[in-house]
This record gives sequence, C-alpha cells and structure tokens, in this order.
Amino acid sequence: MAKNDVIVWNGGSGLMLVRPVTDRAEQWIKENVQEDAQWYGPALVVEWRYLEALVDGMRADGLEVV
Repeated sequence: MAKNDVIVWNGGSGLMLVRPVTDRAEQWIKENVQEDAQWYGPALVVEWRYLEALVDGMRADGLEVV
C-alpha cells in the first residue's frame, strides 16, 4: 500500500487545509506554491476553488493525496 504524501481536510468557510506528511510533499509545495501562501500550523490553507488544480498537480507528479 502506498504511503499518503498529503492529507486534505475541509477547514470550513470555503477553506481547505492541505497537510504535507512526507518530505517529498513538503518539497513539492516549496517548489510549486508561491512563497506568501498562508499556513495554519503544518497545513497549507487553500480556497476550495483552487484545491482541484493543486491536487491534480500533486497527483500528476506522483504524490498520493487523500
């Protein structure tokens, strides 16, 4: 079974929390998400309307997202 690289939670109010749980996922975010992105603890805060594109990009690069 593949190890999850990223976990997505519904943070409420149209915001999603995208938590990288592997070094590979952290590196992907560092390379592909703008530097001024908002974080809530260890999770990236993403508006729901941008989530699909973000997850599609992660999966296209081989990350396991749940």
